[in-house]
Amino acid sequence: SHGRQRLPFAVLALPRAFSEKSPGTAEFCRFPRPAGLMLEGSVPLGRAKRNLRWHSFQNSHRPSLNSASLEINRQSSAQLNLLQKCSLLRLTAIMEKYSVPHKQAWTWTVPKFMKRSKVPDYRDKSVFGVPPIINVQRTGQPLPQSIQQAMRYIRSQCLDQVGIFRKSGVKSRIQALRHMNETSPDNVNYKGQSAYDVADLLKQYFRDLPEPIFTSKLTDTFLQIYQFVPKEQQLQAVQAAIILMPDENREVLQTLLYFLSDIASAEENQMTAGNLAVCLAPSLFHLNVSKKESTSPRVMHRRGTMGKPDQKDLNENMAATQGLSHMITDCKKLFQVGGCGALSLVLPSYAYPHPLSEFVCQGEGKDLHSYFEQNVRNLLKESSEKFKGWLSTPGPLNTELSCKKVGDGHPLRLWKVSTEVEAPPSTVLQRVLRERHLWDEDLLQSRVVEALDKDMEVYHYVTDSMAPHPRRDCVVLRCWRTDLPRGACLLVSISVEHDKLQVEGGVKAVVLTSQYLIEPSGMGRSKVTHICRADLRGRSPEWYNKVFGHLCAMELVRIRDSFPALSPNGPETKI
Repeated sequence: SHGRQRLPFAVLALPRAFSEKSPGTAEFCRFPRPAGLMLEGSVPLGRAKRNLRWHSFQNSHRPSLNSASLEINRQSSAQLNLLQKCSLLRLTAIMEKYSVPHKQAWTWTVPKFMKRSKVPDYRDKSVFGVPPIINVQRTGQPLPQSIQQAMRYIRSQCLDQVGIFRKSGVKSRIQALRHMNETSPDNVNYKGQSAYDVADLLKQYFRDLPEPIFTSKLTDTFLQIYQFVPKEQQLQAVQAAIILMPDENREVLQTLLYFLSDIASAEENQMTAGNLAVCLAPSLFHLNVSKKESTSPRVMHRRGTMGKPDQKDLNENMAATQGLSHMITDCKKLFQVGGCGALSLVLPSYAYPHPLSEFVCQGEGKDLHSYFEQNVRNLLKESSEKFKGWLSTPGPLNTELSCKKVGDGHPLRLWKVSTEVEAPPSTVLQRVLRERHLWDEDLLQSRVVEALDKDMEVYHYVTDSMAPHPRRDCVVLRCWRTDLPRGACLLVSISVEHDKLQVEGGVKAVVLTSQYLIEPSGMGRSKVTHICRADLRGRSPEWYNKVFGHLCAMELVRIRDSFPALSPNGPETKI
């Protein structure tokens, strides 16, 4: 149909390895088409419609699974959305093929989310017992900094400690470390601490999470893969299950497995992947936990059966140990796109930045200026109408947060956040434009690539991510105005491809739109409204719905807090 791009029929077929029919015969009948396998393909900015394949397919029609472009954390939100649907088909095919229906011990079903009547409140907790999604909303990263710091300390200082994670630490010292994490999470220092104490602290962190890092929804699936699926198919089954994990949990799992792989690689500590798995599997899978205060759904479900372990418990313990050992050993393969990556997924052109040349008409920049002028008019009109039609949601730290669906076919919502800043509009604009290092904690580098006009430029900045995840590169075309009524200022940005800049090593994040409207509010203050929509790569639309608005709000809070509070008799903004 007009304006839509259908996926190749191969996406709906199960891979041949999972069909019991002869090669070349696809098995469709047992698996209905998942909803949403057709993408809207409307094209913004009037550009010609192009069907772009994944980066790997631009170079070869036979991509290698070892290719960096097939890493999960490099896929767009639209790609990841499709990969999750494809992975569910693959996993269902594998699990149904190897199910044991005549044995009551196990029947595989697609897990369902557990419903809770009350959403837990984590305001009184900083580190322990706080789920990854809350950490992302607070800081932008799924692991607390103090836990990342503990991993760095062990990796850099303690790899030679014999029996690390096997030998116990001293309970009183571990409790002191735990107290330090909770009361001063930003000022934790592990220098001089016992490696065994810090290792036990890490085990406690994962054991005290509200649910296993594999999630309550998927933990049993991981255990069943390592109990029932043949070894030669376990890797692709686990790859599919990992893609189905929430993005923040998957990122924590990848960080943890790479960390454990480094420990297992150091022979002097005598801790192989198998030894580490024996010591850590109970904490990661929440096995053998009998604490009455535990809130893990898995533990709550099994609380009434505590006592002597039955055969099912023993089988699960063995599967957890063998599975974790396999995941540590093969950690570099787990976070690659599996069999779905071999399918040619044609995606709409909005998933990629626009070449700068598409904006410029015969070198005069007419299209460029007209595009930004239209953005300015639209934003000022929305502001004058008090942003009607936006859905409000609670914002953190004295911010107003709202969102709306755009309807252009892209799965991501548009987010808007506003707050009062103790500085006049021109000063705030200068802070956003030229002083990013004062408010962006993750900034690694930034520079102006090319000045196109006195108020227009191509700007490149790089932000860090939680190790071992790749950094994110953004190349944006941005234009600003300081001549608006009442002394207001405005900044508009959008991602572009620039022929003078080759991004190496990082992931190209795509800023679909970023707009700052900075209006005077009296007494030398400004009301700042930030509207943003960006694809950071490696995250599904669900992640953006839960997290991205909070990240925009926290970014604006950091800009606000980078200014000292004005005195009551501060300078009046000129109006």
